[in-house]
Amino acid sequence: MARASERLRAFLTGIPRPYPLRKHGGKHRGTHQGKRLRTDPPGLLAAEAASHSHRHPCARAVGLIALVLVGAWLGLLIVGSVRTPVGPMDTTMTLRPSLSGGTKINVSPLGALELDSHSAPIRLDVDVDRLDPVRSQALVKHPERLSGLQQEVSQDVRDGTRELAWRSCVAVVSGATALGLAVYRRPRRALAAGGLALALLAASGIGTYATWNPNSVLEPKFSGLLSSAPSVVGNARSIVTEFDVYQKELARLVTNVTKLYDATSTLPVYQPDPATVRVLHVSDIHLNPAAWHIIGSLVEQYRIDVIIDSGDTMDHGSTAENSFLDAIPDLGAPYVWVRGNHDSPATQRYLQGLENVHVLDEGRAVTVGGLRVAGTGDPQFTPDRTTVPGGDPAERMAGIRLASALRDQRRAGTPVDIAVAHNPVAARETDGVVPLALAGHVHHRENERLPLGTRLKIEGSTGGGGLRAVQNDEPEKVRASVLYLDRATRGLQAWDEITLGGLGLTTAEVSRHLATTAPPGSGPSAPPSAPAP
Repeated sequence: MARASERLRAFLTGIPRPYPLRKHGGKHRGTHQGKRLRTDPPGLLAAEAASHSHRHPCARAVGLIALVLVGAWLGLLIVGSVRTPVGPMDTTMTLRPSLSGGTKINVSPLGALELDSHSAPIRLDVDVDRLDPVRSQALVKHPERLSGLQQEVSQDVRDGTRELAWRSCVAVVSGATALGLAVYRRPRRALAAGGLALALLAASGIGTYATWNPNSVLEPKFSGLLSSAPSVVGNARSIVTEFDVYQKELARLVTNVTKLYDATSTLPVYQPDPATVRVLHVSDIHLNPAAWHIIGSLVEQYRIDVIIDSGDTMDHGSTAENSFLDAIPDLGAPYVWVRGNHDSPATQRYLQGLENVHVLDEGRAVTVGGLRVAGTGDPQFTPDRTTVPGGDPAERMAGIRLASALRDQRRAGTPVDIAVAHNPVAARETDGVVPLALAGHVHHRENERLPLGTRLKIEGSTGGGGLRAVQNDEPEKVRASVLYLDRATRGLQAWDEITLGGLGLTTAEVSRHLATTAPPGSGPSAPPSAPAP
């Protein structure tokens, strides 16, 4: 242990560790600091001293910074946390080193909420330890206290973060100073390490302040139990319209965490907003039967009004596969579908005969859930994934015909709210004639503002690439999105991107995104999609 400590000290300080002297002719040849040292051959000691005296200053600086970082991290780990009440909850706040920054709220055992609140080498962790039964029951028995809960939570958070800041300063300075004293064995060098740790923490605080994003609470990312996700990310309408200042936003966020915490059943529960239409966008199921269970769960949890499937529900399009579609009428919401390049005309005819299913093709439009939706099937049928008879020109012609049908309906006084095509190449042709276009095909998500103002949303594979995904080295993730549209204006307000682990995995992530308006002609925000294999 002592030998390892000497090596570490030699690396960080550049001072060679002493050599123990051996006896020569029955006598010791010399001593150094009360220890016996051996005498090196003539010239070797001088050469070694010259080598260490010319050691590059960068090496010593790197050693000092490494010591400070390790000491600061140890200090935060040991004494850098604060236990503080936040409303009816008992929480633990901690600062942690991080390359990306941000804030993470852990609500065990339900999951975690991540906020892109700042960009700095420190992250704020908030662990919700428990709901205090006395404070929770007080809210239930005295509902009038809910009106002051936001102010109370804001004050609790301010008090907690203030105490955390002071404790973190003490922790990083103490940790770096103590480690510096253990390594350098010189009080001046140890104090220099503590001062550098404080300077680094101050620089991180300045970076946090400069990059602070109060709107990050509006776009949280949830990972954990899928059944808790709607309560965590909150109500789309209230998130868009009711958060006018950051303190209220933070208070509402903590209130939402309180609502989702299932330990006290008497707390308020998540309620769907009647002024919001919820659309579940799925795509590329590719004959994976697990997708129906996932879709049914999402319909129930998010109170979905309409399901829109942008195609490739099947894998080969054979009539033997048609029985796979029999689960659709029992999903609990109207099902709008367009044909993909893995769906045959026989598949389309079978779906047309199912209850509560709306098949769109050649610009046909339907009104469902208060929304007018039009779409077209993929002009190509390539189930073997090897031949592309028409290629992109065929897709563009299908999109042009769809755009023409949209213009006709707009002139007739029945404008379409959402256009659906399987291939993004076709969907892009609707730019300027519809507010929102949906597509799939490429098995990954894209969100693009087209040049004339139409928002194009491309969904990943809700079937995790289908059963053939087991051939991949890693399971493909399951993806779907919940779109929130205003019932009066039918404009897109926000959307939640839901990502589940692939075959054999149980992870769940939900990311909230707000729809921002952009003038027509602002250009795309993402590069064109590459065709799927």
